[in-house]
Amino acid sequence: MNFEKLVPNIFYVDINDGLTLFVDCLGFTIGYNEIKSINPFCVLEKDGLRINLFENAELAKEHNPEFRLVTKNIEEVYEKVSKSHPEFLHPNLKVITLRPWGAKEFALMDKQLGVIIQEW
Repeated sequence: MNFEKLVPNIFYVDINDGLTLFVDCLGFTIGYNEIKSINPFCVLEKDGLRINLFENAELAKEHNPEFRLVTKNIEEVYEKVSKSHPEFLHPNLKVITLRPWGAKEFALMDKQLGVIIQEW
């Protein structure tokens, strides 16, 4: 059995919150767009990654995911994010920190989820 990719589904009360974090802050692009439909949805893409964003208030209240984005240049990511969208920096991990397990990390959060940026 072989898997090639993990594609998370993320539910927002307002899909525009997710677009601000992933498109404006982290540089993802919209690969598929049904944002203006009755059930707003889009697929975001960057560097071979995909994320499905949905606007669904009921599911957004039930699902508050946290996941990691791994990079080979955490300083570059931190520099861009901290200058362009400092409001997303998580108060408990708002600077790059060497963790006991050997990874450097900082974290982001918006109204719906937590994203840990990590470099091994």
